[in-house]
Amino acid sequence: MIVTNISDFRKDIKSYFDAVAKNFETLIINRGKDSGIVVISLEEYNSLMATNHELSSRLNEKRLDTAIEKLKHLKV
Repeated sequence: MIVTNISDFRKDIKSYFDAVAKNFETLIINRGKDSGIVVISLEEYNSLMATNHELSSRLNEKRLDTAIEKLKHLKV
């Protein structure tokens, strides 16, 4: 995780974005009292949205739990 303030972010925006995109870093930009912005890569965002969707209903959650349990008991 990288933390910066808005002034430093403006000075070197490209390197901050490169770190987020290439290294899957999370960037937090502090903007003052109790205010901030979080920047993540598109790939990370899509992954979070997919997880959110999968866990959005109790039925989906139960299906995932069942699949995980089956994998744990699978003999290789």
